[in-house]
Amino acid sequence: MPLIVELYIASDHAGYDLKEGLKAAAEALGVTFKDLGTHSNDSVHYPAIAQNFSKTILESGKDLENPCGVLICGSGIGVSIGANRFSKIRAALSWQPEIATLARQHNNANVLCLPARFISEEVAIEIIEAWLSAGFEGGRHQDRVAMLEDCK
Repeated sequence: MPLIVELYIASDHAGYDLKEGLKAAAEALGVTFKDLGTHSNDSVHYPAIAQNFSKTILESGKDLENPCGVLICGSGIGVSIGANRFSKIRAALSWQPEIATLARQHNNANVLCLPARFISEEVAIEIIEAWLSAGFEGGRHQDRVAMLEDCK
């Protein structure tokens, strides 16, 4: 059972097809995706996608302690670097469900980054389900997550 049911989603051109597939599978996930683009396979710059996505989340007033969105690019690395430049964003690249679970439990990740060129739609769905079902454990991890904010 997901902890949250409305998420932002965005991708660059390399992640477009996966993003569209995930939107189509959203009902089975129990999630509504608010699409922030891109809206085609035409080449776009992943930093611009990550910046727009991050600014939108920060301006939306959403509780950033809960999962807020999914970013997708070819490797997942570019969008995670771009998103992590923003205070209060903790973007985690995940390529398997166990990594996504740990990203929530230990790092309180509020943005899930997916590598479209390296995972199938089925695996992406499993990753999102694992991430949405996990909760931040706090405890010994709380101080570590707080230290990340001090880095910015």
